[in-house]
Amino acid sequence: MADNKNRENCDLLFRYLKSILYDPEIKRPDLEKLEEPFTELGKELEVLQRMVEEMKAYSEALSRGNLSGEYPSEENFLCANLKRLHDNLNHLTWQAKQVAAGDYSQHVSYLGEFSKSFNLMIQQLQEREEQLVRETDIAQQNHRVAEEYNKLFTEMVRRRNEWILVVDEESHEILYCNRRGNEEEEHSCNSCNNRLDFLEELLYWKEPERYKVWEKRDKNHNFYRVSTFHIIWRGHNSYAHVVENITENKQVEKQLFNKAYYDAGTGIYNRFFFEEYTLKQLEEKKDMVLCYMDLDGLKYVNDVFGHNEGDCYISRFVEKISDSFRTTDAFARIGGDEFCMVLLNVSMPDIEKKMEQIRSEFIEQNEKPYPVSFSYGVVEVKGIENELSLEQIISRADKKMYEYKKKYKAARK
Repeated sequence: MADNKNRENCDLLFRYLKSILYDPEIKRPDLEKLEEPFTELGKELEVLQRMVEEMKAYSEALSRGNLSGEYPSEENFLCANLKRLHDNLNHLTWQAKQVAAGDYSQHVSYLGEFSKSFNLMIQQLQEREEQLVRETDIAQQNHRVAEEYNKLFTEMVRRRNEWILVVDEESHEILYCNRRGNEEEEHSCNSCNNRLDFLEELLYWKEPERYKVWEKRDKNHNFYRVSTFHIIWRGHNSYAHVVENITENKQVEKQLFNKAYYDAGTGIYNRFFFEEYTLKQLEEKKDMVLCYMDLDGLKYVNDVFGHNEGDCYISRFVEKISDSFRTTDAFARIGGDEFCMVLLNVSMPDIEKKMEQIRSEFIEQNEKPYPVSFSYGVVEVKGIENELSLEQIISRADKKMYEYKKKYKAARK
């Protein structure tokens, strides 16, 4: 039976990987059906899917000659070569503009055989400056062709989902908007007034950066990514703003973050977050106090009163602890009835005293037909002096917690 289940998990992941590699539209399976240890591999394949989709979108943009788009995420190693190609094409575009302006000192050495052709072209241009009149005629013909391509490009841009606005730097007028309708006045743009409630910020952009990617949230809680850069538009010093609605992406990011770092049953942090956070404090040599807690009698409550009542018992405990400490204190559930809290800039005696007070209140305020309590162990970590690993620190706190539990049981007898 186990072999069959493993085979099913492997088949599901293999089909997912095959879809990532070959399907134009990736078919994501139900990864919730996976069992350990296949779950982690499923998550990694999700990362691979996002990287492949990003690579496809990026390569498609480059294949259309779109060099003004944003770069893929830094962690996407699949796009490394495409980024280098993007940089080369950007630089080559700049060099071509310099040559067009009469700067024949440009030299290309990074594009193989194309470099030889490009450099030879520059040399020939220098030698043929006396043919300026004929070259001007040719340039005029090329200009007419470029105008046709520009019309085509403008129409393609107009149909994009993003807002693309070009704003005059001096007059703050909208010189171009791909969402503009057929308004009679050239500079009116009713669609933007109606659909972008932060339009004023775009019109009066005053940041010193010549290129900036930033985010904005509107009054309806929609999120936008704005790419702003300086351009010369029809002889005007202008700023171009490319505005993309990323609300759905933000929601997905939040869901993924919650799944990765929060315990579904209580809403507090989970073991993964606790270990990552605590290791970071240890690496930064910060002084901290770690409190290890164990909820007493949970198995008894589950067995006698049912798991729903056991969940209520856990919730009351979590609420009591959460209300008693700062929101900056990292409180996490690391097991069924095991919890840890990491506190910075506190003293161990103060925390031990506070924990004892919380425990007493928790017991006294109980109105249930079963006893409630919890045991705890507190360990102080001196950041600079500390030589213990996280496992060793947890082990010490766990040992102190069991000593406390043993002492409490002895006191009740």
